[in-house]
Amino acid sequence: MSRYKKPLALRPSPGASVPDTAMVMAAGLGKRMRPLTATRPKPLIEVAGKPLIDHVFDRLRAAGVARAVVNVHYLPGSIEAHLKRIKGIEIAVSDERKQLLETGGGLVKALPLIGADPFLAVNADNLWVDGPVDTLNLLASAWDEARMDALLLLVPLARANCHAGRGDFHMNAAGTLSRRKPRGVAPFVYTGIQMISKRLFEGELPEGPFSTNRLWDRAIEAGRCFGTVHQGLWFDIGRPEAIREAEEMLREG
Repeated sequence: MSRYKKPLALRPSPGASVPDTAMVMAAGLGKRMRPLTATRPKPLIEVAGKPLIDHVFDRLRAAGVARAVVNVHYLPGSIEAHLKRIKGIEIAVSDERKQLLETGGGLVKALPLIGADPFLAVNADNLWVDGPVDTLNLLASAWDEARMDALLLLVPLARANCHAGRGDFHMNAAGTLSRRKPRGVAPFVYTGIQMISKRLFEGELPEGPFSTNRLWDRAIEAGRCFGTVHQGLWFDIGRPEAIREAEEMLREG
């Protein structure tokens, strides 16, 4: 049985500043993007004139993030060489060459390199456009240390561009999340952007590869997994055809 329990109440501190450290998840195989990923990792595939991971770093720098931890597994040399050309942000590499650890296992391995608590975790293949407010500042402004161990940035299913899924989460008026029922539809899609506390990793954890879903499920059960809604554009670049679709939408504004 897991020892993860709801912590004692802390003094509320909504409206936290953007963490100075982000975990950038860049180790995946990119199978759905084949044949484009046969010779290069998905984060280096170009959309709108630059690699996906560069779009992420642009947003991190704009929000004031000073340090990023990037995990690598598939074609790691290509990503490491590219990271050496990134300016304006300190970068550390979490090496998963020996074993792909999936999202949850990758976060666990990288924790010793992450000094901030809470910290941002962002998928390297994300593509988003800010709304009226900088997206990462919006996420941080919704953070409440007393109530949250995970705060996920969500987009309404109707605005999940290039996305073919049936939604991931339901969200109540207080912002707490619950899962989509099997064969059901849920109104919100996870964008691949979250703000999380190291409390999320307390207690017994699986060894080796596992999904972040296992961490979220524990937080949902404890009432400490929340969501906030993205105000701008978001694109699911999960298949080669999505590149053209996203670029057309971006050109149209």
